[in-house]
Amino acid sequence: MSGLLIGIGVGPGDPEHLTLKALKALERADRVFVPVTEAAGETGRAEHVVAAHVDPAKVERLGFSMRDASVRQENWDRAGAAIAAVCGDGGTAAFCTLGDPNVYSTFTYMWHTVRGLLPDLVVETVPGITAMQDLAARSGAILTEGNESLTLLPLTAGEDVLRAALRGSDTVVAYKGGRHMPRVREVLAEEGRLEQAIYGEHLGVDGEEVQAAGADTERRGPYLSTVIVPPARTEQRGGRLTDETGRAI
Repeated sequence: MSGLLIGIGVGPGDPEHLTLKALKALERADRVFVPVTEAAGETGRAEHVVAAHVDPAKVERLGFSMRDASVRQENWDRAGAAIAAVCGDGGTAAFCTLGDPNVYSTFTYMWHTVRGLLPDLVVETVPGITAMQDLAARSGAILTEGNESLTLLPLTAGEDVLRAALRGSDTVVAYKGGRHMPRVREVLAEEGRLEQAIYGEHLGVDGEEVQAAGADTERRGPYLSTVIVPPARTEQRGGRLTDETGRAI
């Protein structure tokens, strides 16, 4: 009988953001898998978060490439086979992922891969604090209030997607900015949204930066960067607690 695969969200990088439920899941796991990329070096950020809470003998690193899309399927297959080796014997495998396992996470591909090898596999996820929550807390930004909408998107989706979100949503959160940041700042300015925008990178780890998005117009950022674009709020307290007719909600 197939075992259990648990996708554990470990937050953006601050070890103090690891939840009690995540700690319990790590304790019950027979094997704890952590992703490593070229940019991370020997120890990835997810491993850094959980290292103090897991027996090193239980940890196994899985290599993924963020730069070479041609090896993506190969990486998924290799990693999935390693996880299936644990779950196939009825064991419990934990896969640690930055942020939340259900939001732009490598865990999604592991779920599909291992389920393809083990159709009876039981899969659970443990939610984690997301980068937008962490950046909001560190910067003092309010993500939403009242009847405001929020759109989350990857900047890799393209400029048109970003513009549509800026025009159609109150708060816009963009991930995976990296090399696109100079152009992103231009688009924000063109749409009249740069003044409120906040930028963050390396949240909770060495090299953390949180600043106004327009502070350095030419600077590029790492792949794991976050932009929050809140609306310009001018109403008094509770001013957003109305519908389109002005009635209280």
